[in-house]
Amino acid sequence: MKPPKLHYWILGCFSMALCCWCASDKFPHSNSHPHTWRKLYLAHHWPVTVCKMSANDCHDPPDYWTIHGLWPDKGEECNRTWHFNVTEIKDLMSDMRQYWPDVIHSSLNRTQFWKHEWEKHGTCAATLPILDSQKKYFSKTLELYQRVDLNCFLLKGGIKPSSTYYQMATIKEVLTKFYGITPKIQCLPPEEGEKAQTLGQIEFCFTKELVLRNCTEPNGESSRMHNYLQLVTGELSVCNDTLPVYYPSQVQGHK
Repeated sequence: MKPPKLHYWILGCFSMALCCWCASDKFPHSNSHPHTWRKLYLAHHWPVTVCKMSANDCHDPPDYWTIHGLWPDKGEECNRTWHFNVTEIKDLMSDMRQYWPDVIHSSLNRTQFWKHEWEKHGTCAATLPILDSQKKYFSKTLELYQRVDLNCFLLKGGIKPSSTYYQMATIKEVLTKFYGITPKIQCLPPEEGEKAQTLGQIEFCFTKELVLRNCTEPNGESSRMHNYLQLVTGELSVCNDTLPVYYPSQVQGHK
């Protein structure tokens, strides 16, 4: 190897090492490399069921599906120094309060839910340029929520809150017909004296290009429950195909 070529080779190796060091410094607290995630979950939760799960007071929950979060399938708290700053999303506040409300703590001034979602999941999603700021992460999630339009398509398919029960096959058929993919549907299992599971959460999966894709649930996969919602009377899990489904219109038996 001639000296000039050796010089450039050494310089190139040094540059690559410097880039790797910078990247590792940006995500110093990740348990796994943030670029290993493959898909995003856009989670909608049914506020009435959230209230049923909560040990806190929960008054007049919205009667439409709201955003729970946008989560990479791997990685949490990828940068604990990148703190939530509500001023960065101040021009989104109207839509945030309507479509991404804190169902458990209904005060309009509460931002703890959004802080939790950003610091736990947003900092990992931010490895995508399209999601690499708080403004981008929250605004893009709102955009995806509007694109999916779950409330509209459930109603069009005849699935609405009711005192009668649905079969899981019916709900899945409606969602697959409209979206062309299979989402992940989660329920609260029946409590003592109940014969039906309660519909609680529907998650749509997206590729890194933000294209809808199937959500696959390996055997034994457990619910992605947040620490934020740990004060619960039960826990969501993938709905049982053989049990009837209750889609409640109001909170009943709330403790």
